[in-house]
Amino acid sequence: MPNYFTDNTDLLYQFDRLDLKEIVEMTEDNFKQAGLFDDAPLNYEDAKENYKKVLEVVGDIAANFVAPRAAQIDEEGAVFKDGKVEYAQGTKEALEMLSKAELMGMILPREYGGLNFPTIIYMIAVELISRAEASLMNIFGLQDIGKTIERFGNELQRQEFLPKFVTGEYTGAMVLTEPDAGSDLQAVKLNAYQDENGNWFLRGVKRFITNGNGEVLLVLARTEPGTTDARGLSMLVCYGDDTVKVRRIEHKLGIHGSPTCELQFNDTPAQLVGSRKFGLLKYVMYLMNRARIGIGAQSLGISQQAYEEALKYAKAREQFGKPIYNLPVVSNMLIDMRVTLEANRSLLYASGIWVDKKEKLEELVEKLKLEKQPFADVNEKLKEALRVVGLLTPISKYILSESANKITYDALQIHGGTGYMKEFMVERLVRDARITNIYEGTSQLQIVAAAGGVINDVLAEYFNAWEAQEYKGSLSHLLNVLIEIRSLFYESLKYVKEKQDVSLQEVASKDLVELYTYIYVGYLLLNEANEDQRKVFTARRYILDALANARKNAEAIKSELYSDILHADTILI
Repeated sequence: MPNYFTDNTDLLYQFDRLDLKEIVEMTEDNFKQAGLFDDAPLNYEDAKENYKKVLEVVGDIAANFVAPRAAQIDEEGAVFKDGKVEYAQGTKEALEMLSKAELMGMILPREYGGLNFPTIIYMIAVELISRAEASLMNIFGLQDIGKTIERFGNELQRQEFLPKFVTGEYTGAMVLTEPDAGSDLQAVKLNAYQDENGNWFLRGVKRFITNGNGEVLLVLARTEPGTTDARGLSMLVCYGDDTVKVRRIEHKLGIHGSPTCELQFNDTPAQLVGSRKFGLLKYVMYLMNRARIGIGAQSLGISQQAYEEALKYAKAREQFGKPIYNLPVVSNMLIDMRVTLEANRSLLYASGIWVDKKEKLEELVEKLKLEKQPFADVNEKLKEALRVVGLLTPISKYILSESANKITYDALQIHGGTGYMKEFMVERLVRDARITNIYEGTSQLQIVAAAGGVINDVLAEYFNAWEAQEYKGSLSHLLNVLIEIRSLFYESLKYVKEKQDVSLQEVASKDLVELYTYIYVGYLLLNEANEDQRKVFTARRYILDALANARKNAEAIKSELYSDILHADTILI
């Protein structure tokens, strides 16, 4: 029987080399939890083995239970009837199976029934589920709603909501977007008000809400009358009861199993999560970091399956007396897909580890403050983690979602005309991939989010350290290539800064972000190749391609190409 975890050699390679010792020690409270819970690990090796066993279960369910239902889920879709949303039958069955396997609380604490796993392990599970059926990830992947309540809610809220997230009785929704407030969340207007007893209620409309029919809704709302910016927004939690009307669900190009709802709140009882005025400034940003890598993992899962389908078809389809796999123009496409997958997995997993570090350091700083213990050293590590996460999560979302669109496009192309037909899986994968570079922040907004960190060169110390390392044999040549790409980046950055033109900096940000990404991912792959001979080909192919692309990016910045864009208001009339 297939298993999406054990069958994927690159995924196994990345899992085996994950260095989670510091993260696991903090997650397990230096393994003190072993004295409280029978399923808690005794040491790091025990924890890593436990993660592997659970991921094998996820891989089995994904390949043998979820994937066979994917076509039916896509065809049936979520249905809206008589004011109620109903999942496709295959979605219901998959959620029931995942609940029985105790996988719906992977990142929630054990005291509420969860597995207490690090984010990076959960992201691997998200990748596996997404490979099987991308829209299911949009329900399974909403465990972050419970995580946000655990992180910022009070103990009564944790006890009220978390155990039923774990059992699968509750699913959640992140309720942010409004008809007039899409990516510009500081423009949110949905009103949160209090009665004479201090109880909170919600009134207004939200749109494009993934799984808006969920039992528990985490809502961004305006709690401060008279405000119009982010400082007037707070986070509240409520039930999707009769006061929340689902006005409609969207009819979408892809991810049909995931209902996207328009919601009307009619004086809905709610509870404040955390402190007033921090809804967007703190809590949504926490959610967004997790959502970005979550969509990255979804993109990677879709991409992996598209590659597998293209490879299988290319080996089976004969033209001119031989499989099209043997045609160089086809095999080259497959090689590019494989290299991109491995590079993207390295990027995603590195980003996921940094998210874990950031969150655990935040918790440690808070704990030391409460205990009135020194925390300056830990706080410095936290500041560094915040800078790196602020850069890597938008880069990961941008790179992996754009790659998903390219890989699925090429996979369909390899199928030829048959790929355009619904009888072949690749047609669905193309449609499912298209949303990944749109929701949770478009690719263009990810570039905006990453630009500051790129301009401030937040990874400089890591680049310097890697540049000073010794690399085996021909890898030293690849090191020189990365040094050249870095030089191109600094030349381009210097050019933009010297112009002292904010508009130019904004227009050039895409090329600057891509240049910086080539360097970072290039070093990730180079270090892997230095450890394992099997990774040399991937590193070489990626880095040499990156140099060609870097020269294009640098030339675009320093040429007159952008002069037209800077005057678009007069051209696009």
